[in-house]
Amino acid sequence: MTLNGWIQIALFCAIVIAITRPVGGFLASLATGSRNVLSPVLGPVERAIYAAAGVKPTESQHWTRYATAMLVFKIFCFLFAYIILRVQTHLPFNPAGQGEITPDLAYNTAVSFLTNTNWQSYGGESTMSYASQMLALTVQNFTSAAAGIAIAMAFVRGFAGRQMQGIGNFWVDLTRITLYALIPICIVYTLVLVWQGVPQTLAGSIDATTLEGAKQSIAIGPVATQEAIKMLGTNGGGFFNANSAHPFENPTGLVDYLQIISIFALGAGLTNMFGRMVGNERQGWAIFAAMGLLFLAGVAVLYGQEAHANKLLTALGMDGSMGNMEGKEVRFGIAGSALFSTVTTDASCGAVNSMIESFLPLGGLIPMLNIMLGEIIFGGVGSGLYGFLLFAIVSVFVAGLMVGRTPEYLGKKIEAREVKMTMLAILCLPLVMLGFTAVAVVVDAGTSALSASGPHGFSEALYAYVSAAGNNGSAFAGISANTPFWNTTLGIGMMIGRFFVIIPALCIAGSVAAKKTVPPSSGTFPTDGAMFVGLSIGVILIVGGLTFFPALALGPIVEHFALAAGTTY
Repeated sequence: MTLNGWIQIALFCAIVIAITRPVGGFLASLATGSRNVLSPVLGPVERAIYAAAGVKPTESQHWTRYATAMLVFKIFCFLFAYIILRVQTHLPFNPAGQGEITPDLAYNTAVSFLTNTNWQSYGGESTMSYASQMLALTVQNFTSAAAGIAIAMAFVRGFAGRQMQGIGNFWVDLTRITLYALIPICIVYTLVLVWQGVPQTLAGSIDATTLEGAKQSIAIGPVATQEAIKMLGTNGGGFFNANSAHPFENPTGLVDYLQIISIFALGAGLTNMFGRMVGNERQGWAIFAAMGLLFLAGVAVLYGQEAHANKLLTALGMDGSMGNMEGKEVRFGIAGSALFSTVTTDASCGAVNSMIESFLPLGGLIPMLNIMLGEIIFGGVGSGLYGFLLFAIVSVFVAGLMVGRTPEYLGKKIEAREVKMTMLAILCLPLVMLGFTAVAVVVDAGTSALSASGPHGFSEALYAYVSAAGNNGSAFAGISANTPFWNTTLGIGMMIGRFFVIIPALCIAGSVAAKKTVPPSSGTFPTDGAMFVGLSIGVILIVGGLTFFPALALGPIVEHFALAAGTTY
């Protein structure tokens, strides 16, 4: 580890802290329907959209109507993406003449981008046409990100409101988030990426002559537009198979740094939006602090692990002075790779600038554990906030048990219904992650896709289902997941991981919105201070540890001890 590396990490933290409050204020204006700096220009467009769609912007929906609208919209998005992928050979903007996509891969990919997972069982530049990249994938990046933020806004309204029947209007939330936040930011972001060298063109591949005189076909395309929303919306789906390790997706150090900042930008801002909407910004900063401490612990461990050389490689005479550089870009180094990998798995993004498969065992454990904890360390846009608030409900429930009184959060009584819905949302993730992994490592259809045996092969399978159910999308790249078994089961995992959390969250929002706000008393557990931060972190780690430690012991932990003994699998 070097001073330069720690400066990179410290500077990143400082920038995220600095942008959290202004981003939160802007998101709060969208959630409350207030005017903002873009209203004079985009206000008429917004009203025209409502008029054309028949939406009543002042109508607040009951949580069941809000959830139904979201599900109807998601079904439409799935069908739209699936059809585009299946008929790409008949669509324009296919200069490379990409072939037909199989039904199971089209299903997996449509579900993946629908759920903000962006798991990719294919090589983008060799499988997808430009039409598929733009219409089926980039468009879904916008809609899935906007839907996630909308759910977070609805969830916060439940705690901020007093005896309300509605939690907002899904169509209004979706429109305002997309129109005022995602599209304007991505336009500017795209132009910056193009300035830095990211391609944005509809021209076909470029034929080049190498220094040895051989011919090489270099894929290009409309990359910058997908790259911008891929990072800002914490989607992660790369235009190229190598993702952000590809020099066209991530050409410079500035672009690399902009990418990791943009991954955290909206997730961090949503914590401040929460504080503003409930009338106490300290509540938002307490959540930010808990997320931040978990992030710092993860990046420190990952950086420390990858700064060590791989003993098996040094035994072969390789230079280990730079640490474990296998699978990493020299231009980003250990610190840049550790920071990027921690951020992307904290924020449920899935983009990578180094190959997690090549990390040392405990280095690979950190990204996996980040996702296992429930997508709550800033998390995906929207999902990180409402995911953390589910653990906050568990925390105040535990605090209430310790003092013998009904738990409260922000003046709302947390009763049996809220606790049941919370546990349903939290426990569905390990059920999918561990259940599908157990099947995959014992059936031929599952094991045939693994490139390794023993603990590392188990880690490949485990990480795949953790990534799918956690809606992350990164992978141990040694797995060959483009088979009917993997495409189908991973797709099921993605849907359960997304909607079996969203629906209970909306149910909780509707339940607490209808309740009276109880004024704080001497027995009220404060949720805006260090005690709440510590309790929340403890609950998150205990739940994650008790649930996943046995599986981690079978994979990266035992592989770590095997490597220390000089053997591997």
